[in-house]
Amino acid sequence: MKKNMHFNTKVIHGGQKLDESFGAVMPPIYQTSTYAQTTPGGHKGYEYSRTHNPTRTALENSLASIEYGKYGLAFGSGLAAMDAVLKLLKPGDEIIASHDLYGGSYRLFTKIFEIFNLNFHFVDLQNITKIKSKINKKTKLIWIETPTNPMMNVVDIEAISNISKANNILLAVDNTFASPYLQNPLLLGADVVMHSATKYIAGHSDVILGALVVNSDKLEERLRFIQNASGAVPGPMDCFLTLRGIKTLAVRMDRHCYNGRKIAEFLNQSSSIEKVYWPGLIDHPNHLIAKKQMKDFGGMISFIPKGSNYKNAIKIIENLKIFTLAESLGGVESLAGHPASMTHATIPKKIREKSGVLDSLIRLSVGIEDSQDLIDDIEQAVNH
Repeated sequence: MKKNMHFNTKVIHGGQKLDESFGAVMPPIYQTSTYAQTTPGGHKGYEYSRTHNPTRTALENSLASIEYGKYGLAFGSGLAAMDAVLKLLKPGDEIIASHDLYGGSYRLFTKIFEIFNLNFHFVDLQNITKIKSKINKKTKLIWIETPTNPMMNVVDIEAISNISKANNILLAVDNTFASPYLQNPLLLGADVVMHSATKYIAGHSDVILGALVVNSDKLEERLRFIQNASGAVPGPMDCFLTLRGIKTLAVRMDRHCYNGRKIAEFLNQSSSIEKVYWPGLIDHPNHLIAKKQMKDFGGMISFIPKGSNYKNAIKIIENLKIFTLAESLGGVESLAGHPASMTHATIPKKIREKSGVLDSLIRLSVGIEDSQDLIDDIEQAVNH
């Protein structure tokens, strides 16, 4: 099969082959824990499903293809994938990470890995000088999230890649908000790409799954060992559902982006809205960086209602009819959330507010419904 496929073809055929048993077009769900052997070690490449599973292999090959990488690794969740990356490090090592990180990532870093003497520096990764000021001989990893959750800040991956390479530091990028359709960190110099594939990649709010994609043979070998030894792997049904979701990723993302733009522009023009955070707006501070490294600007939007009032924000969320108040993002249905009490509740209030996550902030995951229906829903909730 042609290697240099365009993305819309990659999501269907990338890394895939027909089932050898019966020619099934979709990879079968190998719902098995173990595999028959003719003699000890005499098997067909699979012996135990924590280590390998044919359905998971098909997914991992697809993930590698759509992120323009050599190796894909699937995990039980996005946090399990992050956990594997951090296990590459040793006590005393230092990590530089986004100051406006997703709350679950912050919790994993500070409540789990700080106990094992990993030291984290949370800085504004939009500021190259601040990054350089934190680098020393113990710095082993820079962790980027871009766009950030929920402030929608965009970090220049290529610029930070130049710094990481000059200092022999591993660069990992959480690409969840953008998806492989909009942004490809490996092509911009990253060493590791991480996804909560629960979100846009699977796309239907019915799977919990994480992913890593790398090019380095050495990194793949170490991460593959951790994947097996720690055992945080997804089951074959979740792998199958994620593979199915990937096939429509391109067409879904086109619609997410279209609707996202319509809603961001509506909010930006509304006298009832104080501030809109979406990198596609030309007055967004990182608009030009987003335009450089992203194909489009996505369907994630955050905003603050007029007056920045907590009670008003909650009232708006409660009055939404089409948007569902729920955790998560990236599904075909539109979701609304209150980061301060939901996704970022574990971050201390002072730290959270310093990064911009105020009690009045509302986050939208714009789905693929009709954009006018979504705009009408927001308008009635704001004016209720």
